[in-house]
Formats: sequence, C-alpha cells, structure tokens
Amino acid sequence: MNSTFFNFAEHLFSINQSRASKLAFIDDTRILTYGELELQARRTAASLIQLGLRREERVFVLMHDNVDWPVAFLGCMYAGIVPVAVNTLLPADDLAYMLEHSRSRAAIVSEALMPTFNEALSKASAHEVQHTWVSKPAISQAFLDIACEPMASCALTHPDDIGFWLYSSGSTGKPKGTVHTHANPWHTAELFGKAVLNIQESDVLFSAAKLFFAYGLGNGLTFPLSVGATVILSAERPTPDAVFKRWTGATPVLAGLKPTIFFGAPTGFAGMLAAPNLPAKSDVTLRMCSSAGEALPRDIGERFSAHYGVQIVDGIGSTEMLHVYLSNRPDDVRYGTTGKAVAGYELSLRGDDGLEVADGIVGDLYINGPSAALMYWTRREKSAETFQGAWLKSGDKYVRDAEGYYTYSGRSDDMFKVSGQYVSPFEVESTLMQHSTVLEAAVVAVLDDNGLTRAKAYVVLKAGQTATDALNAELQTFVKSKLTPHKYPRQIEFIAELPKTATGKIQRFKLRA
Repeated sequence: MNSTFFNFAEHLFSINQSRASKLAFIDDTRILTYGELELQARRTAASLIQLGLRREERVFVLMHDNVDWPVAFLGCMYAGIVPVAVNTLLPADDLAYMLEHSRSRAAIVSEALMPTFNEALSKASAHEVQHTWVSKPAISQAFLDIACEPMASCALTHPDDIGFWLYSSGSTGKPKGTVHTHANPWHTAELFGKAVLNIQESDVLFSAAKLFFAYGLGNGLTFPLSVGATVILSAERPTPDAVFKRWTGATPVLAGLKPTIFFGAPTGFAGMLAAPNLPAKSDVTLRMCSSAGEALPRDIGERFSAHYGVQIVDGIGSTEMLHVYLSNRPDDVRYGTTGKAVAGYELSLRGDDGLEVADGIVGDLYINGPSAALMYWTRREKSAETFQGAWLKSGDKYVRDAEGYYTYSGRSDDMFKVSGQYVSPFEVESTLMQHSTVLEAAVVAVLDDNGLTRAKAYVVLKAGQTATDALNAELQTFVKSKLTPHKYPRQIEFIAELPKTATGKIQRFKLRA
C-alpha cells in the first residue's frame, strides 16, 4: 500500500484487472463480473461528480444485498465521496436521525425500501438530500439515471482519508456514525481474510450478515474482492430455509453454484441445527464456516462440526475495529474460546484500576490495531471514551488462560456478582443450551425478596418442547451439575423469542427492564 496515495476501490479494481470475465457477485436475480463491477462503479463515480457532489461529501446507501450494493459503495469511494452504509431493518425515525446526522447529499435506495425512506425524509426536516437513485432488483444499472462516461481515474485519496461510515447498533442511545478510512478494509483483508481464513480465488463466499454490517462488509466485499473470489448475495432475511437454499445452490440464478465458505452468527447456527430440513453433508460444499457477533457456545460448534466435518472459526470484531481481531484458526479451533489475537493486533485485559490483569482473571478487553476507526462523528465524549490513544476499549470482558487463549465472559454492562463472585451471563447461557430442550437462553441479574442479586434465565425452547415446572427444575439442576452453585439461575422464564439487535446480539438490557 502506497503511504501517500491509496484509494481502496482503485486498489480492488487494479488487482482484478486479469479477472474481467470472472463472476464477482451473484444475487437473487442477476450476476456481475469483475469487469462489469469496475465499469459500473466508475460510471457511478462520474455520475456523482456530474451531480455536483464533492470529495468527502456523503451518500446515503440504504440497499438490500444485491449486485448494485458493491457498485454504489465502491463507486463512491472511487470518487473520494463517502458512502454511509445503513441498516435496512431500521424504522423511519432512526433513518431520519441518520440522514440529518450524516448530512448526506444524495441517496441510493432499494425500491422496496423507498416507502420507509420517504417517510424518513419527511421526518428529517434538516436533511440535505438533493438526489435519490432507486435500485430495482430486476434491472441492471437502474440507479444510474445519468448517461456519462466512466470516471477516467480515481480520486487521489490518502490511506487515512475518510473512506466510508458505518453506524453502530445504538442499543444504548442514538446510533453512532463510525468513521473508517480507505486503508482500514485493506488491513482487515490482509490480517484476517488472507492470513487467518486463507480465502482463495477459487472460493465462493456467502454471508448471513448483510453488507451494511462491518462483519458482512468484510465477508461479502473486502475479503473476496481482495483475492478474486465469487460472492453470493441475498436480499432475504437469513432464516434457516433461506440459508439452506444458498448452501445447496437451489435457486434458479445459482443453478447449482454452492458456497465453500459461510459466515454466520451463533444464533443462526443454533437455529439451523434445530431445523428439521438441515441439509446433509453430501448436499453442501462447505470447507469452512466463520462465526462472529457473539461468542459461539461450545455445544453448537461441536454439533455442527460433527454433522458437516468442517470447523466453525469463531472470532470477535466490532464496528469500531471493522472486523475480527481475536479469533480461532482453521487449524486451531478450541470451541468455548475465542482463540488468540490476530497477528497485527495487540490485546490487553485490564481491571477496574486500568492495570493489566493476570491470566485467569476477568478483565476489560482493549485492542490496538491498524483497522480502528478514526472517531464517532460529532460524538467527542463517546469517541474519547472508546478511542483511548492507540487503544480501543471494546466493552467486552474476557479471561485469558496460560496458553494465551481468550474466553468470553460477557459485555461489561451485562456482568454481575452473586455472593460477591462474578457471573458471566454467557457461561450460564452456554450451559443451558447444552440441554436437549433449549434452543436459546439469556441470563440477567435480578433482585430477590431480600434485595440480593441473583441470576434469572429467559429460555426459548426447541420446537415441540413444552414449558413445565418440572422442566424448570430440571434445567436448574442441569446448570448446578456443571457450574459452581452461585451461578445457577434462581428464576427461569420461558419465552417465545429473545430481543436482539439486527446483528443477532441479545439485548439483555431489554430483559433487565
């Protein structure tokens, strides 16, 4: 990477010059070769300039995963304009806030999302959107309504120039506009996509996490385009049935094309393993799976590997770090742990006093690495709280063993003490999910009649199971047989569904409320 000039879009186009006819993306209705991707992205860049947009101005990208998404995203970056990738599941009120906060000058929106987008515009009295392009899934280049020649050469951006924004989940307070540079995705591709996952040109990738997520952006764009691989995109929600159709190539446009690498989250893997139509090993061509979002329970990883004979490489990343910085390796998977630091990242576990804790002691996880975001836009206090010099405070608690493997303990604001001893919600949840009747579980702290803190579990049962007092007692006994007594849930409430963020993370604060 040139230290004085680097444009991420130009970088991808340059390394794929010899692959012009190779399939880059295939969605629910269309395909896009590497040559077509570059041509359409450069036309998008020229169109934005022709509309009067200038370097570093923002474009609102509210699109379902289809072949227009990478065209829009990379077209903006090629022109030095900043795409703001937005969660398609958000209500109009959140979108209105983001429109005003980002001061986006233009928008590229999927046709199906236009009613919500128009509602957001009507609520965002201070928005600055002057142009809106509509992406129609059955029409190639539908959002390019200006006829012009492709932009001849890219904007001369610096590696540390602002490349794009992602919004954090906003589970507490307003979503935060996380500002990333042109160099950041290059670092994640080199340090994790290539060095850890060893993604190859021959691979076909499919990610349940959508492109607007930091995890999905790496899985479905940065990593595959950095090696010339092929990507399957889907606008559907990643239900087990939707995933299985892609795994087995059972859609008309796929015509038998099957992924070799799948990217999911623990919730998704649990749901798929419980599905009655889980494909047989002979029906898929998976050579590896990746998991992130939350820590992967040991039982899920072991059952999946037993069924398919492939590993789930579990890791943790964040919007602020752009992708995974702590991970298992394909040749060194220890289910129940999150593995070791990805080479190129430095980790630190610190106590409440800010000092490094010893092995075996729970501490707050800090990361030092080259893919960290610059800041939260117009959130100085929050930026200072998270981006602490060279270090980033993750908000996660971990414990490290003597061999250097990290085990997740929970979010810092989810941990609690019973009888003066820490309880990790994740540890109790993982234990409950080992029971044959349990699909999912979430554990929070509650006060008993004496005002003492105790663990309460919210449990989602597998299909066909019935909640009874006898099952309640059985689950409590099951946990006590595997964990120290103070950790077992004194209360269990059976519910139909756990509250989650769009990335599948359990929103325990809603259960506490």
